[in-house]
Amino acid sequence: MPLSDLDLLRRLVAIDSTSAISNLPIADEIASYVEKKADAIEYLRDPNEAKANLMIRFGPEPDGSGRGLILSGHMDAVPALESNWESDPFTLTDRDDRYVGRGSADMKGFLAVAMNAALESNVRAPLILFFTYDEEAGTLGAREFAASWDRARALPRHAIIGEPTSFRPVRAHKGHLKLRITLTGKSAHSGYPHLGDNAIEKARPVLDALANLRRELEAHRQMLDLFPDAPYVPLNIATIRGGTAVNIVPDRCEIEVGIRLLPGMDSDAMIERVRNVLGDLEVMSDSPPMLLDDQSEIYRAMLPHAKPGPESVSFASDAGWLQTMGVECLLWGPGAIEVAHKANEFTPKDEFHRAGDILRDVIARFCA
Repeated sequence: MPLSDLDLLRRLVAIDSTSAISNLPIADEIASYVEKKADAIEYLRDPNEAKANLMIRFGPEPDGSGRGLILSGHMDAVPALESNWESDPFTLTDRDDRYVGRGSADMKGFLAVAMNAALESNVRAPLILFFTYDEEAGTLGAREFAASWDRARALPRHAIIGEPTSFRPVRAHKGHLKLRITLTGKSAHSGYPHLGDNAIEKARPVLDALANLRRELEAHRQMLDLFPDAPYVPLNIATIRGGTAVNIVPDRCEIEVGIRLLPGMDSDAMIERVRNVLGDLEVMSDSPPMLLDDQSEIYRAMLPHAKPGPESVSFASDAGWLQTMGVECLLWGPGAIEVAHKANEFTPKDEFHRAGDILRDVIARFCA
């Protein structure tokens, strides 16, 4: 017998699914919960076999017509290391108008209501639950899916990605390109610096070049309607690591940079632009941007259930990779991104309990 949405969320929150460990325990829990009614369950393993995306199908296989619907979310959550939690982060806590727990907003609340909505629906067109691993580590599960999926196997054309948007229909987001520049020198005793080559000193012209590039990107303003607060490509010099001790000339310095591309921009072109300025670099991760036309059927279908507000966000999601596969994606879900990744993360009770009914209506429109 299916659990209530709340009891299912309580079970998911209790599972530690941070990206540093395998996600197979939560994947197994989800698969076991839906297996009696699902028509197919696939574990799409990562190259190391330690993690897996879950592809759960209700109804017939996609036939290439685009009919059906994908409900997608990530199974991982960020660590709960903050010191100011007021309750156990892995025990869902009922507190006033909210349910508190790690992942309650981002995004186990959506997983719970999507699973139960799927179980309660009678579908004639494909309904797919696509749940990923390591979204929080750089959309790694979705990237592996896009790289390895057999394109001869069709997918439904429309998808809802259950990011916490407070029911706003988000149809655009920036990407997130993460780069690392490594500078090398030669170590020596600091009393004899002429015998060494200081790698940290070599970072200064690199930092100056990155700051100049940041100003160039900020000067090129576009997409003011979707990104009014930052209508440009932000570049963030995020970390610098170098040296081992005060009495040793450092032989290595690493600089990590994040660049958030606007929809329509090509990451390869940006990588080449940075490389032309700085020389060799390493691509740590690349999450594509996303843009959905405001005439898309999935966008129009969600408008009656949507709260007003900005229709874009500046964080990346799995939607960027799904869009590269021809899937029209909309971000929509209960909870707010502003409380995610923080102590006492919560999802509002009213949004959480309404979300399941809304998803059932949308499933009926696309799949019944």
